[in-house]
Amino acid sequence: MQRRERAERIRRTLAAHFPSPPIPLDHDDAFTLLVAVVLSAQCTDVRVNQVTKGLFARARTPAAMAQLPEATIRELIRPCGLSPQKAKALHSLSHDLVNRHGGEVPRDLDALEQLAGVGHKTASVVMAQAFGVPTFPVDTHIHRCAWRWGLSDGSSVERTERDLKRAFPARLWNELHLQIIWFGRSHCPAVKHTPEQCPICSWAMSARRRREEVARRRAGRQRGRRSVQSPTIDQK
Repeated sequence: MQRRERAERIRRTLAAHFPSPPIPLDHDDAFTLLVAVVLSAQCTDVRVNQVTKGLFARARTPAAMAQLPEATIRELIRPCGLSPQKAKALHSLSHDLVNRHGGEVPRDLDALEQLAGVGHKTASVVMAQAFGVPTFPVDTHIHRCAWRWGLSDGSSVERTERDLKRAFPARLWNELHLQIIWFGRSHCPAVKHTPEQCPICSWAMSARRRREEVARRRAGRQRGRRSVQSPTIDQK
C-alpha cells in the first residue's frame, strides 16, 4: 500500500472513531492552556485537570501567577509530580509574559519556545489549540502510533513530526493531533496491545514491526520493567 493511500485510510478511520475530538486539558484561554500543558509532562491529563482547578482559582493570568511565591505554586501543583521544576518554570514564564509580552501569550512558535519550561511540543500545542495555527505536536501516543502504522520510522520525535506533516494536508494537522491521541489511548495503547484487534494496526502494522515490539517487551521484562514503549520520547 502506498503511503498516501495508507495515510488516507488512517485518516478516515480516525475520523470515524473521533469526529470531534475534544482538547483533553481544561482551559479557558491561551495562558491556562500553556500552564496545563507544562504541568502535563509525565502526568495524566485527569490529574492535571484536578490540579489546575485549585491553581487557577488562585491565579489564572500571567500577572496573578507571577505574584504567587514559587513555593505556593509548588504546593498547589505537587500532585502533578516534578513540582519544583514545574513551579520554577511557571513562575519564570509568567514573569516573562508580563515583562516581555505585555501579559499576553505570544502567537509565535519561536517566542513560545523561549519561555521557561516550554519545549517544541508544548509550544506547538498552544499554537494549534489556542491560536488555530496548523502544527503537528508529537506526544508519546502519536509517536508510538506513527511508528506502528508505518508513517514514520520512529528514529526521533523530529522525524515523526516531519513525516506526519508530509503525509497529511496542513488543514488537518490540528484535528489529527487530537484524534491520534484519543485513538492511541483507547485502541492502540503502549501496553496490552493486540494489533489484530486494533482498527488500524490490524492492517497497517507490518509483521516486522510486530516482531520488533514483541522483542522490546520481552527485553523490558528481562530488565525488570513492566513495559517498554516503542519508541521513546522526550516528555517536554
